Formats: sequence, C-alpha cells, structure tokens
Amino acid sequence: MIHELRTYTLQPGTQGQYLKNSAEIGRKIRGDNYGKLEGFWSTEFGTLNQVVHLWTFESLNERERLRGELAKNEEWTKTYLPLARGTLLAQENKILSSVLPLKPPAEPGHVYELRWYRAHVGRLAEWIGLFKGVMPTREKYSKNVGVFQTEAGQLNEAVHLWAYKDLNDRAAVRGKVLQDPEWQVFLGKSAPCLAEMKSIVLNPAPHSPMK
Repeated sequence: MIHELRTYTLQPGTQGQYLKNSAEIGRKIRGDNYGKLEGFWSTEFGTLNQVVHLWTFESLNERERLRGELAKNEEWTKTYLPLARGTLLAQENKILSSVLPLKPPAEPGHVYELRWYRAHVGRLAEWIGLFKGVMPTREKYSKNVGVFQTEAGQLNEAVHLWAYKDLNDRAAVRGKVLQDPEWQVFLGKSAPCLAEMKSIVLNPAPHSPMK
C-alpha cells in the first residue's frame, strides 16, 4: 500500500472555482476507480491558494497502471483537465509509505493540520522511532489521522496528519501537549534529528471523504 500526496498552488482568486469543478466534474469522472481518494482540502493557514489531496494505491505499479487508464478517459482529459489547468501555478507530488495506519475520523466536522518534518540525512528512522514511542502520550490529547515517510519527492521527510474540532480545539490541545512531561522528554530527544519543520491548516472540500 502506498499513498500519494498532491499539492496544487492556484492562481489567486480561482480556488473557489477549482474546488467547484473538482467536486462537480472531476470527482464524478474519477470516483475511486483510479486510486482511492482519502481526503481533499484547501489551505486555511500556511501557504494560501493551495489544495491538497491524498490518494491510496495498492502499489507503485498499480498507481502507474491506473493513471495510464485515467489518461485514456476522454471525459477527464477533454472536459475536466482543461478547466483545472487554467487555474494552476504549480504542482507538487510526494509518494508516501505508512509509518502508522491511516485512521480517518469517524464523524464529520473537523479542521486538519498537515505537518511535515525534514530530518538530517540518516536520522529519519531515529525520529520516527521516538515519535512512535511517544504516540500513546500524544494521543491522550487528540487522535492522529496518519503518519507517513516519503519514498519519492522530498526525501528524509516524515508527514503527519491530525484532525481537530476547530482552531480553538487545536490551540487548546497543543497547549496541553506542550506541558506534558513525557512530551517534553520526546522534544528534547527528537529535535536534534530535524532540519526543518512545516505545517499547514486545512479545510475539507465539499467532496472530501474526510470531513
């Protein structure tokens, strides 16, 4: 099982139309016949005018096969893609493998935070080991949605996804986590592994399976 995380940067002012086209046209054409859509979001904080979507495939070979089939779908290539391409400034793609199983929230009504940490060369496995070890402590405060590591794209990177009720809930949770003694120990041990940390807050699109 592999995951594909795609990030598209849009022309300012086009995000609303892009999301509408994705929900009403693209999603209906593609469905889950060319990879399973796990989540589709737009950025609230971080880099603006972006959409982020997460897909699951059985393998890299299966992804290649399905994307080849999608490229033959004339509704996709002649109807949807011309609408989408006119809004795009840039595209980024990462292939991920799971560190912890993907666990979408059972109920709707969330904001999401996507965090990605680039480790110093040779130290990603060390950071992941520490992170997995402290996860029972971290999940006392809020549940993790998924933890991944990059297989293609920016290497030496861990990607993790969290769900919160709203931004106030996120702030309250993070305040409590930072006061936890076990988390403080984890930070002291794990911080030297990392070269860079980034985070964006995401709102689910109308057609996102994760709400």
